[in-house]
Amino acid sequence: MASHETKRAQARRALRSLAIGIAVPFTVTLTIIILFGSGRNYNRIPKPFWFAPLWFIHFATLASSFFMGLAAWLIWADGGFRGQTDAFPLYIVHVSLSIVWHPLVLVIGAYSLASISCLLDFAALFMSYLRFRKINPFAKDLAKPPLAWAAYLTLLTLKLILL
Repeated sequence: MASHETKRAQARRALRSLAIGIAVPFTVTLTIIILFGSGRNYNRIPKPFWFAPLWFIHFATLASSFFMGLAAWLIWADGGFRGQTDAFPLYIVHVSLSIVWHPLVLVIGAYSLASISCLLDFAALFMSYLRFRKINPFAKDLAKPPLAWAAYLTLLTLKLILL
């Protein structure tokens, strides 16, 4: 009986840590979208056909946050944030840089600064992907859609400079 209770307690802790690992970055991203996602500047400028509508940008950004939160939790669960790895600082850099896109582009219109931020975010995300690949193959696969989304936002933001 004691081992059954121990396993239940471990499962409960694992679910709680999973919920926190996903909810924190997702909630921060959602808060940024709510505060800075109106997109008045973005909606006013003429854009090429391949620019995503604002609702899709918000949705894809939230999905990216969810996938990276889940990937980071898998790395944490495998013990990948301990030791000599720089996976956790790279993940924190990615989360920090990914949340500044909305205020920089949609509110301030600082496309050059946003482009630099996007390039740095893509680099941090790519480095996270490489670290995740060594620790957990499923986490690596979860990092692919956010990596593609970061590449798209980088191209979109660079194009905004030229408009």
